[in-house]
Amino acid sequence: MIMIVACTHKKSETIVTPWGEVSTDSTNEAFAIKDIMTNGEMIVLTISGPDTYYDYHGHGMGTQYLLCEKFAAHLGVSVRVELCKDTAEMITRLCNGDGDLIAVMLPRKLGKTYPIQFCGAAIDSLGVQWAVSDENRELADTLNNWYRPSMLAEINREQRMMFSKKSVRRRTYSPFLNKSAGIISSYDPLFRKYAPVARWDWRLIAAQCYQESCFDPNARSWAGACGLMQIMPSTATHLGLPLSKIYDPEQNISAATKFISQLMNSFRDIPNTEQRHLFVLAAYNAGPLHIRDAMALARKNGRNPHLWNNVAPFVLALQTPAYYNDPVVKYGYMRGSETVDYVERIRQRYAQYRGVPYKSSGIHEPDIKTEEMIPYNPMTPRKARKKHRFKI
Repeated sequence: MIMIVACTHKKSETIVTPWGEVSTDSTNEAFAIKDIMTNGEMIVLTISGPDTYYDYHGHGMGTQYLLCEKFAAHLGVSVRVELCKDTAEMITRLCNGDGDLIAVMLPRKLGKTYPIQFCGAAIDSLGVQWAVSDENRELADTLNNWYRPSMLAEINREQRMMFSKKSVRRRTYSPFLNKSAGIISSYDPLFRKYAPVARWDWRLIAAQCYQESCFDPNARSWAGACGLMQIMPSTATHLGLPLSKIYDPEQNISAATKFISQLMNSFRDIPNTEQRHLFVLAAYNAGPLHIRDAMALARKNGRNPHLWNNVAPFVLALQTPAYYNDPVVKYGYMRGSETVDYVERIRQRYAQYRGVPYKSSGIHEPDIKTEEMIPYNPMTPRKARKKHRFKI
């Protein structure tokens, strides 16, 4: 609250012009529309969440963020996101001129207390709306003239389409080319050739490939992931794979195994190789930073952070505000159910390819309020830990 009260006081500075004149100007004066357009970007203040903003395979997502992108496109500028911890930080930074727009639905009653004005996207039934600085009347007017109430529903429809199977352009092939002969796909020779790069069983790579593209070398997702192993263009550039070769089966599998090898190295703190495979699969899908957040939550809540079945519930929990707003979480909300399902399906397919029985792990989100918390001690013998069953 003290931070917000400070917003009511403008900071001034003395400016000496080339002609020797001295004037005083506010250092936190808001950017006008022409300034935003000249600068080429609009700075958006927001918080992490499924409705506000989150990173998905290198793309900004969330209803409020996607609306901001449309408004920025209307102005012909890009969007720069500045994540804040809470409402107090957003208002303080807006008042200090560190952002142009708060793209979070704030209660309009806050306008009576703080130097902000409400404009743009709104939910009138709840009395909430986006906000800009009191000084930025031009931006407020532009937002009000641009925004239509139907836009929220349109954005939500677009998001549902993005996350549906229809958003991935691919042909679905059989998971076995010739089961009796032990031939999984026509790409088996490539899986065998490049599996040593990843230090994986080639059948595990085949199982992952089927989950990614159903063995379609021309598969492409709405997010831009390409080819058999659904490699993002930015990842391809990082791995030295020319974008002109991203759909080439051998080049695509080769790059994917290099990426898997890098992820294996980044998770080398996980001593058990089979467990490390599961963490790497999750990181391939969601990014290693989100998985590290889930590991931090597992450690904080008394679980062994090096066992996937202990960490996966917290991957799911990162869909819940109580968890993605936890101080140990650095990268906010994630679509945890998608990642847990991804790992589970690959495990099941891998068991099928090896001809061994598969038993579902039955992973679900933890209920910290009711579970018995036993602090994790890496030196505790395995048999002793088995005595302490978590009640979820």
